[in-house]
Amino acid sequence: MRIVVADDSVLLREGLIRLLAEEGHRVVAAVGDGPALVEAVLRHRPDVSVVDVRMPPTHTDEGLRAAIGVRARLPGSPVLVLSQYVETSYAADLLADGSGGIGYLLKDRVARVDEFLDALERVAEGATVLDPRVVAQLLGGQRRGGALESLTPRERELLALMAEGHSNAAIARRLVLSASAVEKHIGNIFAKLGLPPDEAQHRRVLAVLAYLRA
Repeated sequence: MRIVVADDSVLLREGLIRLLAEEGHRVVAAVGDGPALVEAVLRHRPDVSVVDVRMPPTHTDEGLRAAIGVRARLPGSPVLVLSQYVETSYAADLLADGSGGIGYLLKDRVARVDEFLDALERVAEGATVLDPRVVAQLLGGQRRGGALESLTPRERELLALMAEGHSNAAIARRLVLSASAVEKHIGNIFAKLGLPPDEAQHRRVLAVLAYLRA
């Protein structure tokens, strides 16, 4: 894959470049601030970008805002955002355009190389991938309302796995269900959330977004 890396930490940036090169990927640009990220993506049109949330000048959410800006100018451009802390609002902001190709992972997930690379590939393919700890915080700390109240415990479990970016086949293996049972549950989730028939990946993103906003 052709990848753009954006992180103001030279050590992490160089570490990512080396890791990705060892896995056969090509880093076409490595930058340290938001404007440079936007310029690099528009110039190189990478398969996926890896972006730190906090970059100069204020080190708050410049990377996140730049990633959103990239997708506004180049719709659907896959972006995997890395953050030091769990901020569920960041994930919701990234998903707000309703399309896939979005990932939100905590930075220490990079050290788990296989998990990081798997997430990177799924995002490049158009999936939505949220760090399990982000999903766990949603499950443990947020009140649910509206349509989400109508979901059964099993449907909420499936929705959480969808938020982590798992495919139907992976969900079936995880929950020891048949493929048809998973499809039926997901269909029920879409119906209860009022999501009309549409391209499947798009509805998955909208379902996860509804979950984040609850």
